[in-house]
Amino acid sequence: MKAVVAIGSNLGDRRAAIDYAIDRLKSLLVNPTLSEVIETEPEGVGPQPLFLNAVAVGDTSLDPRELLDALLDIERDFGRTRPAPGAARTLDLDLVLLGDTIVDAPGLQVPHPRFRERFFVLGPLSGVAPEMRDPITGMQAWELLRALLRDETR
Repeated sequence: MKAVVAIGSNLGDRRAAIDYAIDRLKSLLVNPTLSEVIETEPEGVGPQPLFLNAVAVGDTSLDPRELLDALLDIERDFGRTRPAPGAARTLDLDLVLLGDTIVDAPGLQVPHPRFRERFFVLGPLSGVAPEMRDPITGMQAWELLRALLRDETR
């Protein structure tokens, strides 16, 4: 199944965090493709440092819970702590899409519930896998990005 993982960092050596995540994701995703790394403002939280964001897309045989647990392990191994919701982070890995899988379970939602509202996910994703389809709306990544940009200009 094709998996989409969003990568972000806004504490410490942000580029080292992105590089670490990419290196570790190679053990979870077959033939991963990495998007351009972009710098973005934090969204929905108080004043924080700027983020570096990217998206990795690749095939995996892991089920959603296994993949999420592996992503959380990578975050912890890099030193991520969770002092409060929305706190700045050394490394943030989000499972965005996993093929046409839909899961709504405690601690696990696929597709990621807010990815349709986030330029820092849709922009990079549209650059590397514009055809990836949201199984809930049926829209492709490039269509979701276009809709988001239209909403932001209104």
